[in-house]
Amino acid sequence: MPRIVTPLSDSQIKRTKPPETGSTKLYDGDGLYLLLSADGGRYWRMDYTRPVTKKRNTLAFGSYPHVSLADARQKRTAARQLIAAHIDPAEHRDEERRIATLNAANTFEAVAIEWMSKRKASEATKKKDQYLLSEAIRELGSRPIKDVLPIHILQVCQISEKQGLLEKASKTRAKIGQVMRYAVATGRCERDPTIDLRGALETPMVKHHASVIEPERVAQLLRDIQHYSGRFTTVQALNLLAFTFVRPGELRHAKWADINLESRQWCYTPAKTRKQTEVELIVPLADQAIEILVSLKQITGHSIYVFPATHTNTKPMSENTLNQALRRMGWEGAEMCGHGFRAMARTILEEQLGYEDRLIEMQLGHQVRDMHGRAYNRTKFLDQRRQMMQVWADYLYRLKQGKSDSVG
Repeated sequence: MPRIVTPLSDSQIKRTKPPETGSTKLYDGDGLYLLLSADGGRYWRMDYTRPVTKKRNTLAFGSYPHVSLADARQKRTAARQLIAAHIDPAEHRDEERRIATLNAANTFEAVAIEWMSKRKASEATKKKDQYLLSEAIRELGSRPIKDVLPIHILQVCQISEKQGLLEKASKTRAKIGQVMRYAVATGRCERDPTIDLRGALETPMVKHHASVIEPERVAQLLRDIQHYSGRFTTVQALNLLAFTFVRPGELRHAKWADINLESRQWCYTPAKTRKQTEVELIVPLADQAIEILVSLKQITGHSIYVFPATHTNTKPMSENTLNQALRRMGWEGAEMCGHGFRAMARTILEEQLGYEDRLIEMQLGHQVRDMHGRAYNRTKFLDQRRQMMQVWADYLYRLKQGKSDSVG
């Protein structure tokens, strides 16, 4: 017949002194007892029979008084409920700990940081990633990424939306989506919840890069560049940007190894489209561009970069150099920026010089397809593009000289 145990009380526990040696047990019933050791420790324990193996086992519930008598009884009840359902409470506890450890390593913050560390991107792009994910990490950082729901992401994006920063809100959603898709690919969650937010955010107005397209304003810009009192390399970078209308980042990272002055070509694969197309862009170099490069070769030819940084030859020109130069000339950000040379060329080549859209888009490094939907290869229409680039350079030269802006 089972031994009848009188339940413990707090007063009984408090007045019971620890043994001089070894340990003793104060039973509360149904397997629960308080183990008193000679060193003064008081530990809650529960003996039970494992539901599958039928072997005896002991659970630890913590120490008294940190775990009260009432708390220990609640733990005993929970354990007994698991045993009744044929679940071993020790194994259940170990699994919960394993999941907690796994979740701690797979929080949104942990996965976001891991994604950023493995992402191959420029320092400027990495800083933008950190900026766009900062609010998400602050709001969702400790949450297991598998538990991140669309509403959680929406609430993060709405922080920027309520401030009127609609473009930031949209970009934040997109950046969180990249982290979530990485989590899916690495087995940390099942799906990307940002998909459910399409249409949930206010759409920002499309803002084009600031640019000047009126011939007389272009002429003034070119003359301002010519008379700019800054570094020679900065002046020539702006001139070459005007003649080639490549992306500013591509100009800053231009390498002498990619430029052939004899064949009058600059060949490289744009970083922006490298993953999508892996197509090399060929930039035919007009006479004016060749003249600039020849003069630069004498100054920066010892560096791998055509436009090295001011403090080192192993890094390219700073990201802000060209825009800062334009500001010092009096050209505000709302009027002209480094990227604006592309819009300037795109508009004038078509509207003023009469070139077809296909040639211009190809020279801009955009993917252009034929009537059958096939992308043109990199050498297509190269002769026509070479002629177009020389006409463009001559046109700019005449504008700067104050001559007619007509072709010829």
